[in-house]
Amino acid sequence: MMSSLLSSGIACLLSSVVMCLGWLLAKRGISDREKSSPFECGFDPMKSARLPFSLRFFLLAIIFLIFDVEIVLLFPILSSIGFSFSLSTNLGLFIFMLILIIGLFHEWNEGSLGWAQ
Repeated sequence: MMSSLLSSGIACLLSSVVMCLGWLLAKRGISDREKSSPFECGFDPMKSARLPFSLRFFLLAIIFLIFDVEIVLLFPILSSIGFSFSLSTNLGLFIFMLILIIGLFHEWNEGSLGWAQ
């Protein structure tokens, strides 16, 4: 009983000290207006919100999400190949990769991958 009360007291004291140190150190850095302003997706919050959105940035974000999901879907298949050889797994992997490669060539021919010139 006494040891749990002592450890709870030490935990509260230590967390209070860390919280106060964080609060004191954070007060020094608020003086800069640029650092205290929010920043999202390249927009300047001090200007008009009606500025046109960069389509190149949007396409880059979509392509990143597609390839990120692709890696999440491919990883379990690739890790299961090392344990056992299954024709259905390999056929599914081949079809999935074929769809992704066809999509990549379509984006390339369409010009979506040429976002930086």
